[in-house]
Amino acid sequence: MARKNRKERKGSHADVRFHNLMIGKFINCMTYDGKKSVSSAVFYEGLQGAAEALGADPVEVFEKAVSNVRPALEVRSRRVGGATYQVPVEVRPKRSLRLAFGWLIKAARLRKGANSMAGKLKMELVDAFNNQGAAKKKCEDTHKMAESNKALAYYRW
Repeated sequence: MARKNRKERKGSHADVRFHNLMIGKFINCMTYDGKKSVSSAVFYEGLQGAAEALGADPVEVFEKAVSNVRPALEVRSRRVGGATYQVPVEVRPKRSLRLAFGWLIKAARLRKGANSMAGKLKMELVDAFNNQGAAKKKCEDTHKMAESNKALAYYRW
């Protein structure tokens, strides 16, 4: 047993405009090289465009888009004997949120068509809101992989 007290985790800060913790975490995930002001400006511009395109509240658009992309199951590699099996496991809530953020950001960065990152993020958020797009496809692929390996669930640890 450890002799020292555990260090308390620093809490995440909510974003400035909407005072939402989830949006603050997303902006932190988008940030490159410590340029948080740049990433927050890009995010707010993209979110505002998505909200205008859908005719809904920006926070609701973001939360529904993220919830549509969050995975419930994933596969983990498990070595048994000499073989490696892909074992389906449930995803913890924090990890599913982080995976959804990563998939949305990566899909937006790789997206063709728009000139700016804000435009790409806008299109990806609209697609995720409508259960379409590259991030949603990644989520579905993850679920299909877990479903196809359901027979190996007894190797779960």
